[in-house]
Amino acid sequence: MSFSLPARLYPIIDTLGDPTRSYVDLARAILDGGAPLVQLRVKDQPTGRFVEIARAVKSECERHRAQLIINDRTDIAQLVDAAGVHLGQQDLPPAAARQILGADKIIGYSTHNLEQAEAAARAGIADYIGFGPIYPTSSKAQPDPAQGLDALRLVRRRVALSIVAIGGITAATMAEVLATGVGAVAMISEITRGPDVTATIRALLSIAASARQRASQ
Repeated sequence: MSFSLPARLYPIIDTLGDPTRSYVDLARAILDGGAPLVQLRVKDQPTGRFVEIARAVKSECERHRAQLIINDRTDIAQLVDAAGVHLGQQDLPPAAARQILGADKIIGYSTHNLEQAEAAARAGIADYIGFGPIYPTSSKAQPDPAQGLDALRLVRRRVALSIVAIGGITAATMAEVLATGVGAVAMISEITRGPDVTATIRALLSIAASARQRASQ
């Protein structure tokens, strides 16, 4: 397992269609909370607007010395010189993204069952996989079936890649998910819909630190 995520919390920046929320403001609040890596997920904007948002968020990341991962769009990740891209099963294949971005960029790949996770590991292209949804989630219009912790533990045993668990995870369930041995947990709704995003990030990072301490005892 050569790639290691910089923190056990993987925040995803997404307004979830809320017109009162700003991608850049969310990014700034998340980064102010101390997150060293964020993913930008823009689903409801044209490409030109996505590029504009990505450039602004990249600037915030540079100011905070954090890494930016672009969701889905390898072309935009290349254009803004992001740290990498996170791809879904229907996006550009990881091998093609690697050809475009080069060996030094981070490539993540979403998987939704053991078969997909093992296939990603065999391909040897992705630096990490996302796995989920772990619990029922509201951040996707047509989510895959919830996998649960037992499936996550099985993937952890069978797949020698860094794993990011995603889907319906909250502050209340974060510790039990991390206890499976995954590299990090990704969250969208728990962060975006909170009244104080920076305070939420600090609290989640504290939970992650406590979980790491317990695992080392």
